Amino acid sequence: MSSRRPRPTMPPDQLTIVWQSVSLLLDYPDEDLLARTDLLRSASHGVPDTVGDSLRAYLDHLEATPLPELQADYVETFDNRRRCNLFLTYFAHGDTRKRGMALLRFKQVYLSAGFALDDAELPDHLCVVLEFAATVDQGLGRDLMLDHRAGLELLRISLRDLASPWASLIDAVTATLPPLRGEERDAVRRLAAEGPPEEEVGLAPFANPQFSPGVPTGAAVGAAPGAASASISLPMPSFPGART
Repeated sequence: MSSRRPRPTMPPDQLTIVWQSVSLLLDYPDEDLLARTDLLRSASHGVPDTVGDSLRAYLDHLEATPLPELQADYVETFDNRRRCNLFLTYFAHGDTRKRGMALLRFKQVYLSAGFALDDAELPDHLCVVLEFAATVDQGLGRDLMLDHRAGLELLRISLRDLASPWASLIDAVTATLPPLRGEERDAVRRLAAEGPPEEEVGLAPFANPQFSPGVPTGAAVGAAPGAASASISLPMPSFPGART
């Protein structure tokens, strides 16, 4: 799958910094995140300015905005808007039966690399995908993002339309991926016009998302053998029940 796609345009250590940083910054804002701003700002200087500027734009907002305001804005943006969903398979499948199979594929990809999540966690959350790509397997993580490129682009556009501070983080992620191809641009136009499917069904054996505000969203997972190492070490977000 990877061999048929354009090669990455950034070195592995820079990809690790970008994906790891966005995984942290895109999580629910709390005091722990605020304590990491200096480290994240330092890390942002280890990538090209076109990407580092996007990371620093959000860091500026993070440091200038009262935490309760940030938290309320986060919930309003990501919990209450279908087009600003952080679960990648939702854009293609909504809450339909097909989404269950798409989620299973994410889990199978993780397991193939020795990365397992608790059954209570949905594996397509963008923070989880970015953590996996940054610390476990860059190629497989990148493939998951490319498989859901249209949804990721709609998320970026939707956040841009809202003038959301989180839009710059998605800008940073998409800057690490190849430009949209023709069929992907068509898919984005369809998603923008129609939105995700709306058939309401259960996703068993997958639980509903449990990324509640103020609740940590995972447990640290060590990098698999051969994973790229960043030139600047960053703490990872934690996802409950994660294990190697």
